[in-house]
Amino acid sequence: MIHSKLPLPVLALTAFTAAQAAERDLTPPPTEMSFSTGLGLAEERPADETGRPEWTSHRRFTSTRVYLQKAPWEVGYEQWYRIRDNRDHTVENLFQHELEIGLPGRMQLDIYENWVADENRRARHENVAFELRFAFADWGKIPANPTLYAEYKLANSHYGPDVYEFKLLLGDALTRRLHWALNGAFEQEIGGARATEFAIQGGLSYSVIDDKLGVGIELQYKDESVAGGRGDSLRRCLVGPSIQWRPTPRTHLDFVAQWGTNRDAQNFEGFVVFGIDFGKIGGCSGRGYQPVSARSR
Repeated sequence: MIHSKLPLPVLALTAFTAAQAAERDLTPPPTEMSFSTGLGLAEERPADETGRPEWTSHRRFTSTRVYLQKAPWEVGYEQWYRIRDNRDHTVENLFQHELEIGLPGRMQLDIYENWVADENRRARHENVAFELRFAFADWGKIPANPTLYAEYKLANSHYGPDVYEFKLLLGDALTRRLHWALNGAFEQEIGGARATEFAIQGGLSYSVIDDKLGVGIELQYKDESVAGGRGDSLRRCLVGPSIQWRPTPRTHLDFVAQWGTNRDAQNFEGFVVFGIDFGKIGGCSGRGYQPVSARSR
């Protein structure tokens, strides 16, 4: 955290070391035939009772969400870093801390804390956000697996008003190893300039190494306007490559670089995301869901 006595790389390294230790303690011994070699891709095995594939458990795309990431009462943490190089030659750094909690009923709760720092190393707390997802049906029952997303941001009132946001999340596999995601979003400030944003975000990702390495491309388009100036909106389009590396089954590391394609867009926007899964919490820490293929061996 930006206000922590420990620098971010030390926190990330500590979490990564803990994940490796957890894998040694919790991962069962390998069988003679692994899922990936004997029964198809490991990333396509069911992750929980909804039947969603394992690749959805790790943020395959940064700004574009797919279905749910956590089974009921599973917990994960992600540390985000985003850099923006704006057209006016200012640079903005965002540090985001995210806690993810799976809930029953095909739901998921995410809690964010966001900090922003400028090029002069002046930092400020920007907002705390609460996000709730609800999937309409088990995975594969409805084409594109539609999921509703609602978010409310409690902003630092010194810098801006509160904001609410709604999204429709879509995603699936196009072919073996090739995954896609598409989100439509509406965001509204409830005070100040009453800024309104409409956005479309999407991505494609190909698994070069099953359950280990994916590469792809991501795009975002945003239309932003303020009250009294709805006909004079800013339209921003950014596109660029993405990489996800999964050093252990419980961790993922994402890199995304996007460049603006029109005059309203930022010159550049880049992301680095480190995520770790902690499994189920409290009295819900049983054996959890196992795919039929694993239970039959």
